[in-house]
Amino acid sequence: MSPEFLIGNITLFMLAIFIGFELITKVPATLHTPLMSGANAISGISIIGALIGSNVAFDGGNTELSGILAFVAVTLAMINVVGGFAVTNRMLNMIAGKKRGGA
Repeated sequence: MSPEFLIGNITLFMLAIFIGFELITKVPATLHTPLMSGANAISGISIIGALIGSNVAFDGGNTELSGILAFVAVTLAMINVVGGFAVTNRMLNMIAGKKRGGA
């Protein structure tokens, strides 16, 4: 891996962290549920990517580090998906409860 490639990847990673933090801190409370749904979709894409990456690593014969990273990626993305669905479901039930009680 060349130093230019590594510096470019680190720069991209740091920019993604900064932009993500800035976007999340400026989101109003009314948009949290739709954003959670979008985050769940992105985590689903991450799960598919990690599974494909683990398959490529397995076919290439280098399963040690790549397999561990793929397992960690799938695990964290699944935690995010399950937690996101739980939070979204709870918020939607709270909204539905208010509508039923007021009618």
